[in-house]
Amino acid sequence: MNVEEIKYSIKNVFKRKTRSFLTILSILMGITAIFTLTSFGLGIQNYVNVLAEEAGARLLYIQAQSFGVPGTDENFFITSDEVDFIRKIKGVEQAVGLYMKVAEIKSKNQVKYNWIVGYDTDYYNLLFEGFGIDIEKGRQLKEGDLNKVLLGHNYQLPDTIFKKPLAVGDKVELNGNSYEIIGFVSEVGNPGDDSNIYVTERTMESLYPNVKDKFGWVMLNAEKSTSPEDLAEKIEEKLRKYRGQEEGKEDFFVQTFSDVIETFGTIINILTGVLILIAIISLIVAAVNIMNTMYTAVLERTKEIGIMKAIGARNKDIMFIFVFEAGLLGLLGGVLGVIFGYFIASLAGQIAASAGYSSLYPIFPNSLIFGCIFFAFSVGALSGLFPAIRASKLNPTDALRYE
Repeated sequence: MNVEEIKYSIKNVFKRKTRSFLTILSILMGITAIFTLTSFGLGIQNYVNVLAEEAGARLLYIQAQSFGVPGTDENFFITSDEVDFIRKIKGVEQAVGLYMKVAEIKSKNQVKYNWIVGYDTDYYNLLFEGFGIDIEKGRQLKEGDLNKVLLGHNYQLPDTIFKKPLAVGDKVELNGNSYEIIGFVSEVGNPGDDSNIYVTERTMESLYPNVKDKFGWVMLNAEKSTSPEDLAEKIEEKLRKYRGQEEGKEDFFVQTFSDVIETFGTIINILTGVLILIAIISLIVAAVNIMNTMYTAVLERTKEIGIMKAIGARNKDIMFIFVFEAGLLGLLGGVLGVIFGYFIASLAGQIAASAGYSSLYPIFPNSLIFGCIFFAFSVGALSGLFPAIRASKLNPTDALRYE
């Protein structure tokens, strides 16, 4: 690369300030969108990976075939006898049946409706592992805690669920009955889960007498030496026979935690891919803009090209000058796009966290930063390739006569 050619290219980029600015702006917008969306996609993927590590790959779930929140299908339930049967299947370490309903929770004349989960306190470790939570303040529920309640993280925050934050020892009403708060669980990262209410199995049965011995779903884990996938097939077969159902007509399905994570990850990847595709379309428009800019530059500098050729410039020198100029426009747009994207993504992450979605955060690996910059440079350089070829093939005599 000739240093003089590079200096000449840089000079011409900054000589036409308005045109260069508009071209850089078109690249900047596309790179900003790609950088922002990809950083959030990577952040969500990282959250999923962390969740998988914390919750463990040995978890399995049994729930209704119908869609919706697990445990909310009124026509499906699993009895305590069936839960005991599941516990005895070889390879099952623990299993717990769960009640799940929507409850009215009231504090100081404010009423909200959130999910309430009732569980056997002997298996609280399994429940907490599956939900990815732990005790943040206070203590765990015990079997005899009939008038006690454990609340999600967001109940401690002002102007989030209730106007005033709640504390351990405060009283709340559930469906019109008074309960004492004995603790709060750690943050999950989304407002729905962080608004959950947790009570004992017996408390849930007193609040909803019609749900007694009708668990909406079951959570279990596999023994360390057992494959969760193989265990899921075994449970499905044995439980189907126990319930007297035909193969393919089961009203339930068994899902591994890995399946849940894979499904969630696939959905996120599809959404991110669609959004990035839209951003790439804007880059295509930017590429056309760069090509148009470079073609215009060739026409404006035809005589100049003729002079350079007359004093010894080779075709590849002319070609390099115009490709480098186009690449430089892309490079500047890429660098500025990454900078703008970083600030936009960071701000959006803070807004999401303040809204209760702390799980929605961006990450900025070096591969993303330099990948976006290199991509922008490549788009610019390739867009300038055809105008550069045209410039390099100009006949010196014709170019000098051009007006």
